[in-house]
Amino acid sequence: MLDDVIISARLIRDQRYPEAATAFASGSYIRGEATPYSDIDLVVVYTSLPNAYRESFYFNNFPVEAFVHDPETLRYFILEVDRPSGTPMLAQMIVEGIEIPGPNALTRSLKEFAAADIAAGPPQLSPDDRRGYRYGITDLIDDLREPRSDAELAATGTQLYGSLANYYLRMNGFWSAAGKSIPRVLRRANEDLSARFTVSFQELFQKSEIGAVLALAAEILEPDGGFLFDGYRLDAPPDWRKP
Repeated sequence: MLDDVIISARLIRDQRYPEAATAFASGSYIRGEATPYSDIDLVVVYTSLPNAYRESFYFNNFPVEAFVHDPETLRYFILEVDRPSGTPMLAQMIVEGIEIPGPNALTRSLKEFAAADIAAGPPQLSPDDRRGYRYGITDLIDDLREPRSDAELAATGTQLYGSLANYYLRMNGFWSAAGKSIPRVLRRANEDLSARFTVSFQELFQKSEIGAVLALAAEILEPDGGFLFDGYRLDAPPDWRKP
């Protein structure tokens, strides 16, 4: 299957982006984690473009997500969009990507840049961001303690899963993740915590039992002061007004 993906990536580059300087085939197929519904992630790099863009399409029965850039827009997205978010999406795709049609000076320089960005780690959370995370997680935990319905429990638990994982990862100096990538990133960061994270939320979603999730949240927040509600304040910028 990997050979088919690489062949398709080369054909996409030749037929759809013939003027591109290079491309990187990335994603779950390259990691060996694909399902029948997985797509090909393709970072396409031109020498110069008016603007970066993203597009989705089918090719040879493969769904494809293409991220189209030139070196300057790549640098901008990696440094000014992904880095502040704490999730190195583009840098990770370049680092793990297979060069299409093959390695060259440009792909090597881009891989070096992306690898250096990932190695530097994410920016530290500011004190306000940390308090905001603690407050938001506390609010979700309080909603879990007395949910009005199973539907509300599931919705609250879904939101808490991402918030709690992101807080743990960022507070401990790890890059964060989103959606289905969270378990993989948590496992790399702390295998024991990842296993308990999975079991705790399985009990929540499958049995509506909240005890393990409450204990896990308390453990994760405790080093930074624990749950936070009383005394929390968030000031709006003074210029947020409209006569």
